[in-house]
Order: sequence, then structure tokens, then C-alpha cells
Amino acid sequence: MDGMPAWSERFVLLYFSGPDGRTRVPAVFPAHHAYTEGFRADRPGELLMTGPFAEPVEGAPGAMNVFTSRSAAEEFAAADPFVTEGVVERWQVRTWLTA
Repeated sequence: MDGMPAWSERFVLLYFSGPDGRTRVPAVFPAHHAYTEGFRADRPGELLMTGPFAEPVEGAPGAMNVFTSRSAAEEFAAADPFVTEGVVERWQVRTWLTA
């Protein structure tokens, strides 16, 4: 045994809000929430966690989602009302290794 952990890959989707993104959340949240629930129903087990960060930090991501595959994360973001309606200015997927 070499002492190295057995890594599992997860894919973190980070959302970065535009200048007025946070002020637009209440109007777009119902569509985003319905989309998220539909994604979970259609693709069980692919979206593991989702939610905003409690304290907004200028220039940092405002929310994150954890997926089991990069393709699921990218497909989710591409059609999410938060993205299509401009609440999220940009997004990024990063590979996260868990032990």
C-alpha cells in the first residue's frame, strides 16, 4: 500500500453573477428551481448538491453545484434560467478530487 488516497472525481459548476445578478435572483428563481428539480428527476444521481454561498464576495463565485460528470454540469449550465436570463454572467466547471 502506497498511502495515497483512492480519488473519486466530482465536477463543480461555479456560477459568477453579473453586476445586477443578485438583484434579479428573486424574479428568476422560480424558473431556476423548477429547472433544477426537473433535471434531478430526469437524471437521477447526477446533480449531487446545489446552492449559493452564504456571504457574497466581489469577484468570487456566488453559487456552486456538484455533479458526477463534466457533461452533466455543462448541460445543466447551458439551459439553466439563471444563465439564459443573465443572472449568471459566466460559469466554470472544475474537477474536484474527493477521497
